[in-house]
This record gives sequence, C-alpha cells and structure tokens, in this order.
Amino acid sequence: MVKLISLLKRKPGTSHDEFLAYWHNNHGPLIAASSAANYVRRYTQHPRAVGLGDDTWDGVTIQEFDSVEAFHAHMGESDFGAMMDDLENFLDTSKIQYVVCDEPTVVLGDSAPGV
Repeated sequence: MVKLISLLKRKPGTSHDEFLAYWHNNHGPLIAASSAANYVRRYTQHPRAVGLGDDTWDGVTIQEFDSVEAFHAHMGESDFGAMMDDLENFLDTSKIQYVVCDEPTVVLGDSAPGV
C-alpha cells in the first residue's frame, strides 16, 4: 500500500470555513463519484486544528492505494483532469505540498512491536 499525503492551503480571499465547506461538500463528493476513485482504497480529509496558532495549512488529505501502479492508474482515468481543475476553486495550488509514502513503521498503537 502507498499513501498520497497532501498539505493544502486555501485560495487567497477565502476564509478557512469557506475552504472547509467547499472541500467537504463539493470536492470530496466529486472525488468519491469519479472513476479514478476505483483505485483509491481510502480518502480522508483532515482539517487543521483551529486554536493552536499555526494557520500555514488549512488541511491534509490522505489517499491510500493498493500499489504504486494503482496510484498511477487513478491519474490516467478520464475524469482525473476534472478533479484537478476543481482544485482551483478552493486551493492555492501554488502552495500544495505532497509526498507519496510506502508502508509506515508503527512505533505506537495497535500494530506496534510487542502489542
């Protein structure tokens, strides 16, 4: 399994609440209804915790794929471009940061060694 972890910053002139409303109510359903979603095992939206003093990022998206091949295949779907175009509606696309990660090493939690 691989994970695409993306750090998201809202579009200039958009409030954090407007960003969240669009992300949850428009962009999320667009992804869920896409043919590209057939390759996504899990898609989660993590809004930043308000009140901690750091507003560099407005949220984090984590998408899980069964393999690197599935990750590439989802980008090859005919509706992938529409999803990418939709980012302009609520994100500062010049600020998106992302990394594609392999399986994690669990240090604490259910799958940690010795548990």
